[in-house]
Amino acid sequence: MRPLTEDETKTLFLKLSEYIGVNVEKLINRSDERYCFRIMKDRCYYISESLMKAATNISRDNLLHVGTCFGKFTKSGKFRLHITSLEHLAQYAKFKVWVKQSAEMSFLYGNHITKSGLARMTENTPQYAGVVVYNMSDIPLGFGIAAQSTDYCLQLDPSGNVVLHQADIGDYLRGLEDDMF
Repeated sequence: MRPLTEDETKTLFLKLSEYIGVNVEKLINRSDERYCFRIMKDRCYYISESLMKAATNISRDNLLHVGTCFGKFTKSGKFRLHITSLEHLAQYAKFKVWVKQSAEMSFLYGNHITKSGLARMTENTPQYAGVVVYNMSDIPLGFGIAAQSTDYCLQLDPSGNVVLHQADIGDYLRGLEDDMF
């Protein structure tokens, strides 16, 4: 377990800012305790400082995971968010999308959200912004990229893509991220 380098920190914060904007600071400086990011085997973990200090007593060979896995650094240096970060992204999301009940299962099977499945969308969502996807009961289902801006969605035909799928809670069941654990 090691701290992030300057380049890794910049890459991580840029990716997180796509979804939560300036609220990235709120992830680190929380009211209950300070949190930090640490890397272990190319995975980035979100961990409280007290838990991090306690984990230093365990040898590297015996420590598998600690904290919440936010994602993975690829070999090319890019950062890929995992679905395990959804709880924290949903708390501070700038842009949100709600899907109709009829389109909920389609999204959970890994499909994009079309206009016919869209129930609501945050005002002034720009194109290619990171969005958190909710069902009509305000339960976060996953996250993706806005394929169209809010204004353009009004003119879009019903089969046009509104949100491009990135990850959803169905990933656990489908086993798409076997390398996550």
